[in-house]
This record gives sequence, structure tokens and C-alpha cells, in this order.
Amino acid sequence: MKLFLSVDMEGISGIVDTSYINPDSGVNYQRGRQFMTDDANAVIEAALASGVTEIVVADSHNTMNNILWEKLHPKARLLAGSPRDCSMMQGLDASFDAAMFIGYHTRQGVPGVLSHTMSGVVRNLYINGRVVGEFGFNAAVAGLYNVPVVMVSGDNLIAKEAAELIPGIHTAIVKEAVSRTAAICLSREEASAALQEQTKLALGNISSIAPFINTTPLEMAMEFSHAGQAEMAAIVPGTRYETATNTVYYSTEDPQDLYKTMRAMLNLASEAEFF
Repeated sequence: MKLFLSVDMEGISGIVDTSYINPDSGVNYQRGRQFMTDDANAVIEAALASGVTEIVVADSHNTMNNILWEKLHPKARLLAGSPRDCSMMQGLDASFDAAMFIGYHTRQGVPGVLSHTMSGVVRNLYINGRVVGEFGFNAAVAGLYNVPVVMVSGDNLIAKEAAELIPGIHTAIVKEAVSRTAAICLSREEASAALQEQTKLALGNISSIAPFINTTPLEMAMEFSHAGQAEMAAIVPGTRYETATNTVYYSTEDPQDLYKTMRAMLNLASEAEFF
């Protein structure tokens, strides 16, 4: 059995604000890296105990060089560094039996610890007309490979967001959001136990969890904060720009095309100055 782990940082156990996740200025960043590695290891240990024989861990935060390679479980392979065509989902293909999203967070504009969607330029992101965050977008990419996302870990609010998109998904809740930069956190021991328990339950329940939106063509719509950003994103060939809502649309049947186009749109939009 093959398992793909996309590991972000905002939803990791014990992490509550940007001091843990910013490689350049975070006074708690080194601690955050250890917490991230600990969460990944808890999942890996439980997966191996459940019969998984191959695990790919995709470091999926910022520059994607956060997980402590030398402390990661030796039975897992680590994908680190950037750029990557498919960013947080690089390395996934149809040969995997399941995917899990570890340390994820809620989407832009809603409550949750360190909530956002990919970049500060995004107001809303839609897949086939349904608003999603990073969880939903990445789950849709997995769905195009017919791979189910069977578990997510993070705060109580990403658990709710994920359950609304994927019926039956297992959720490892390691903290309860108090505000966008505050949370009631489980202890290290309790968090690891929750991650391991939900990993085992999820792997025993793969057959009953359907992939998320695996029909094609798939339409992505990205609503930007201001018109200048949308205008820049609309430079990408094949897009359609709706000026009334600052939204740029793109349709595709290919998961790599979807991810590369999303990244290109974000990079272009980020170049637009507000004034």
C-alpha cells in the first residue's frame, strides 16, 4: 500500500502564530520545524503499523525545506525544496492508494488558526463553482488521479471544512482555534496519539471514502483582491477574466496543468501593486 503525505505547517500541533512558521523572522521557527517533524513521524509510524509499505512525504510549507530530514522516520522518503510544478502535491500520481493532509488550515476569510488560501492576493478560490481553500484545491488534484484524501490534521475548524467537502474523512484535531493566532493545544503526547489513532482508522476505511471531484473537465476560478491582480493573472493563456468580480477562470482535465496554471496566476497577480 502506498501513502502520500502532504505536510503543511500552520495546522501542526503546538503552532499558533507566524513566529513558528516564518523561516526568516520566526523566533519559534526551529521549534516549529521539530513539531512538524514530530507530527509527520506519528502518522508514519501508525501507517507502517497498518501495513503501508511505501510513504512519500511532501514538505508543503513556504520554501518547502522545513521538515528535519535527519529526524524523519527512516522508512519514509522526503520530497523537499522548491520550485515544484505541483507544489504541495508534487510526487502524487495514480499509483498511490490514499493521501493524507497533515498540518492543514482553513481557507481565506474564515476563522481558523493562520487561515489563508495559497497567497495573500486570493480572496476566494473555487473548484467547479464550490469555494475551497488549500485543502479542497489539493483534494481536487488528488481526485483527478482518483486518489482519495482519507485524513486531515489541524485545528477543529479545518476538520469541519474537510468533512463538508469529503464525507467520511477522518480528522485528527490537535488544537482548538481561539482566534486566528491563538489556540488551545493538546499536549505533545495527546496530539501524537490522536494522529496515530486517526491514521489507523483512515487506512482501515479507504474503500468507503471517495476521491473529491474526480470528474473532468474541472474549472478553477480565482477571485482576487483588486482588479490589477486579476488583470495580471488573466495574462495566462486559456483563462477568462470576469471584470465585475475580479475573477479569472481556467478549465482543464490534467492535474499538473491545473497546479501549474494556479501557480502562474498567483505569481503574476503578486506582481501587481495596489497603488
